[in-house]
Amino acid sequence: MASLDIFNSDAFSLQSLTAAIQETPFVPGRIGSMGLFQNEGVNTTSVSIEKDGATLALVPSANRGGVGSVVTADKRTVVPFNTLHLPQMGAVTADEVQNIRAFGSETEEDAVSAVVNRQLAKHRRAIDATLEHLMVGAIKGELKDSDGTTTLIDTFTAFGLTQTTYDMVLGTSTTKVREKVMGLLDTIEDQLAGVPFTGVRVICGRNYFKSLVGHDKVTPNYELVNTQMNTDDVRGGFEFGGAIFEQYRGQVGAVKFVGDDEAYAIPVGVPDLFIGRFAPANYVETVGTNGLPYYSKMEAMEMGKGYRMESQSNPLFLCTRPNAVVKLVG
Repeated sequence: MASLDIFNSDAFSLQSLTAAIQETPFVPGRIGSMGLFQNEGVNTTSVSIEKDGATLALVPSANRGGVGSVVTADKRTVVPFNTLHLPQMGAVTADEVQNIRAFGSETEEDAVSAVVNRQLAKHRRAIDATLEHLMVGAIKGELKDSDGTTTLIDTFTAFGLTQTTYDMVLGTSTTKVREKVMGLLDTIEDQLAGVPFTGVRVICGRNYFKSLVGHDKVTPNYELVNTQMNTDDVRGGFEFGGAIFEQYRGQVGAVKFVGDDEAYAIPVGVPDLFIGRFAPANYVETVGTNGLPYYSKMEAMEMGKGYRMESQSNPLFLCTRPNAVVKLVG
């Protein structure tokens, strides 16, 4: 029979649990798997962003009393952003572990670890889905809470910018869509102001993707790609006119990360276009350390009834050139 005293071993410390949740297999969302974001840990709970025209950049930190970075133009604006706090709560009760015993070569600690790891896996899946939602929000310029409506961070409002839009005119059957895509690439190139990019990926909602591939000027190419790939479903990536269009299918419950009628054109290969920063957990042990994407910790319940478990992430995702991501309309 497992004893609750086992949780006092090093196997269930903050460091061990945090390492375990970091190693839990990651089931990536589409944006996470594309590797668009350059992620780092920071040792503060806020990040200052400097606006110079339409470009945003991180402001380097300095020691108290040290020399700050030089600001040479009056038009520059510095705005602080707080990292977001994403806690997940759970518990391992005495009832869950009281009948666990060693099996084969398993030790009692190994058996209890399996119960703990199931909790960690649940926490990791929920946090990963939330991080994906926030990364999509950074692409769109507006990070929303889990309800899909409450705005947490609006990049355009914070810096007084206006989102770049482009009309593909898909509602007109005679539209030369290939030429419109070329115009889209030109628009992105102008917004990047000479910064090179290697390609453009367009994430589309369900209805927008259907409007695109169902257009008279696009359908023959779409059907040809289907034939060449020997499939009837290439929603994961369809190249046309120099851009790759794909149907984005991220969703949790009723919250769709990209609306059915939305589409966003993302320049690929631009250094530091998308940044992710992770603050330390709000634990005494993590004060002054660089943040990690995931933390997990346990504490005893009253009357020895089990252990409460918390996992958390403290992220901030931003696009440093928000005008370069183009929202498609029409």
